Amino acid sequence: MADVNRGNRPLSPFMIGPYYRPQWTSMTSIFTRITGNGLIVAAALTVWWFLAAAAGPDAYRVANGVITSWFGDIVMTLSVAALWYHTLAGIRHLIWDTGRMLEVGRAERLGQAAVAGAVILTILTVLIV
Repeated sequence: MADVNRGNRPLSPFMIGPYYRPQWTSMTSIFTRITGNGLIVAAALTVWWFLAAAAGPDAYRVANGVITSWFGDIVMTLSVAALWYHTLAGIRHLIWDTGRMLEVGRAERLGQAAVAGAVILTILTVLIV
């Protein structure tokens, strides 16, 4: 049977541009998923470093050289940022699970607070460590 309402359907939210304006809540949700996957990469690098330390001095020298290089510094700094953001986004979801701050304006401010908090905590962590 033909779909008579085909032209009356809403546009897909993935049509970013003049049709869809990204919102804080959707962008922070996507970023939470990205940072979660990024943390898997950071965990794999950390496990590699520990395994190399257990394997012997030559393996450790290679792994430590990668982790302490400029590339490793960038990866580890971004990993700290991802960890802080992912933690704060998780706390945001716990707040939502209690039925609080679900109004659009408050939910957006909570997302903005998670982003700002992650930036501040990342800077503090880098300065302290």
